[in-house]
Amino acid sequence: MDDEALEHLVKGVVEHPDDVTVRARTLRRGRVLEVRVHPDDLGKVIGRGGRTARAFRTVIAAVSPTSGTRIDFVDVDEVR
Repeated sequence: MDDEALEHLVKGVVEHPDDVTVRARTLRRGRVLEVRVHPDDLGKVIGRGGRTARAFRTVIAAVSPTSGTRIDFVDVDEVR
C-alpha cells in the first residue's frame, strides 16, 4: 500500500510520470522502497536541500503499516 501511495505522490511532482516506478524490497537494513525516475526529474523529487524527499519520507512513515521503511531515489539511467 505504501509503495502505491509513494508512486502516486511522486508522479504528481515529476514531468515524466510514465518513467516513475516504485519497487518494495526487503534487505538486511529493513524494508526499502526504491523509486526510479527520469534523470531530468531527480532534482525535483529530491528537492532543494532534500526537502521534497524528506516530505515523501514523512508522509510514507505516517501511512506505512511497517515501521522503519526506507526510501531510496534512483534515476532510470543507473544500471539495474
